[in-house]
Amino acid sequence: MKILFSVLALCLAVWQPPVVLAQVRGAEVPPQSSMPDPVPGVPTSAASSASAGRAMPLGTLASLGADYRIGPNDLMDVEVFGVPDLKRTVRVNSSGQVSLALVGNVEVAGLSAQRAEILIAQKYAEKYLQNPQVSLFIREFTSQRITIEGAVAKPGIYPVTGQVTLLRALALAGGGAPFSDLSDIMVFRVGQDGVKTTSTHNLDKIRAGATPDPLVLADDVIVVKRDPVRAALRDSLFRDVLDSINPFSIFAPK
Repeated sequence: MKILFSVLALCLAVWQPPVVLAQVRGAEVPPQSSMPDPVPGVPTSAASSASAGRAMPLGTLASLGADYRIGPNDLMDVEVFGVPDLKRTVRVNSSGQVSLALVGNVEVAGLSAQRAEILIAQKYAEKYLQNPQVSLFIREFTSQRITIEGAVAKPGIYPVTGQVTLLRALALAGGGAPFSDLSDIMVFRVGQDGVKTTSTHNLDKIRAGATPDPLVLADDVIVVKRDPVRAALRDSLFRDVLDSINPFSIFAPK
C-alpha cells in the first residue's frame, strides 16, 4: 500500500506545471527575458551595447556616411577593445591631429572614420599592442563647407556645422530663384577614394515626405537648374509686352 501511495505522489509531482512546483518550494520563477541570444564570439556587454546603440547629443548625426571625412574641431570617442585605459574622447585640433595615450599625436583630418581606425590601430601595433581592435565614434562634426549654385536666391560657398540635409542647405541659399527647377536638383560629390558621383533629387517630393531628405556632406556641390520651358515662356511674354508699348515695333521687320 505504501508503494502505491508513493507512486501516486510521484505522478502528481510530475504532472504539476513548473510554476506550481516553484510556489510549493517557495521559489520564484524568473521572468522570461525578451533579449535576443548573445552573438557567438561577441561579449554579452558588447552585444547589448550594439543592440541599444549609443545616445548622441542633440545636433549630431546618429549615422555618418562612409564618405564623411574628419575635420578640425570634430569630437570623437576612440576605444581599443579590451584596453579600457586607452579610451579617450578627443577633439581634432586645427592641425588635423588628435592626441592619444601612448602614441601621441595622430593626423586624422581628411580620413574617413574607418581609415582613421586602421591608422590608429597601426600606431598602437608598432610598439605597444598585438593586433589591436580600434573603434572610432564621431560625436560632433564641424568645419564643413558646401557649394550651392545655379537658380538660387544667394549662390555661394557656405560653412556648415552639424547635421545638414538638402532642404536645410537650400534654405541657407535663400531657396530657389524664379523659374528654378526644383524637381531635378543635382548633388556632385567626390568620395574618399576620389570617385566622383552625381545624384538627382526632387525637392517637391522631399517636402511632401515621399522621399527622404538626403544628407549633404563636406565639399558637396549642389546645382539648382533653371526650368527652360518656364524661362522661355517668360522671355516670350516679356518681348510681347515690350513690343506692345514700343511705337516703333510696327516698323520692325517680320
